[in-house]
Amino acid sequence: MPAPAGVIAFAPFMLAQNKNYYAQQGLKVNFVTAKGGADVGKQLGAGNAPLGGALGDTPIILRQNGIPVKGVALLGGQALHQIMMRADANIKSPADLKGKTFTVMSYQDTSFYATLAVLAQAGLKRDDTDVQAAGPVGIWQLVGTGKAIGMIGAPENGFMVEDGGIAMTYESTGKYFPGMAQAIMASEKMIAEKPEIIQKFLNATLKAFAEVRDNPAQATAEYVSFMPSYKGREKFVEQVLTYYAKNVYSGQERTGSFDPKRVSALQDFYLKEGIIRDRIDLNDLFTNQFVQVAK
Repeated sequence: MPAPAGVIAFAPFMLAQNKNYYAQQGLKVNFVTAKGGADVGKQLGAGNAPLGGALGDTPIILRQNGIPVKGVALLGGQALHQIMMRADANIKSPADLKGKTFTVMSYQDTSFYATLAVLAQAGLKRDDTDVQAAGPVGIWQLVGTGKAIGMIGAPENGFMVEDGGIAMTYESTGKYFPGMAQAIMASEKMIAEKPEIIQKFLNATLKAFAEVRDNPAQATAEYVSFMPSYKGREKFVEQVLTYYAKNVYSGQERTGSFDPKRVSALQDFYLKEGIIRDRIDLNDLFTNQFVQVAK
């Protein structure tokens, strides 16, 4: 996993584990934390794990460095990253960000690339604003203390600020940037040699994912029962999962599938911005072969 398993964004995996969906498929799954999605891909490429989580765009970046991984499922048809601003900052459009301080997770994270796209829509460059790479806690803490007017990142960060009594506004970066949701990746070797394990893992994960998407309130009750650290914070968890269900998990023709047009548009953006050097064949970035028969 690119971050600790207790992060709410990984609720579908925790539900699949604790509702025994993996066990029902004959799998025993151990979740190990890596240092972000790129590190997950490196571990997969090295054969240290069969499957891993990242974002849908991660294979685009990793393939440039010769790491043979591809996406095998996408958890949602919309962008993960959101533009989340303090309501009292009165930010109405990207143009209003000129001269303002806001946060992202890191300068190597997709949230930063999304930020560049958002600014470009308003004719702004990075130097026209003060974008701070604040890490997983600082990204929302600086907003909460008023040292930043907002952030671009995963939805739960905005609700962390709201949990402190500060009203926030939300807008998907997908309006400006063809970013993607979380993805499940596998190495080319794994896909060729052990496709049945990938299929079983996706059967279980996508079942839980659909439950969160279709009934976030029920998923919250089940999730909190498995995750004692969220006891007493049910309202917070339900807000986050409801936002995911509506604004990230929706919009797929088939549950778990990649949209070739979106992947292509995102790769075009990365080429234009100089984030990648070469265009990679789409068939080397993802496959829908498993989600098409998932059950």
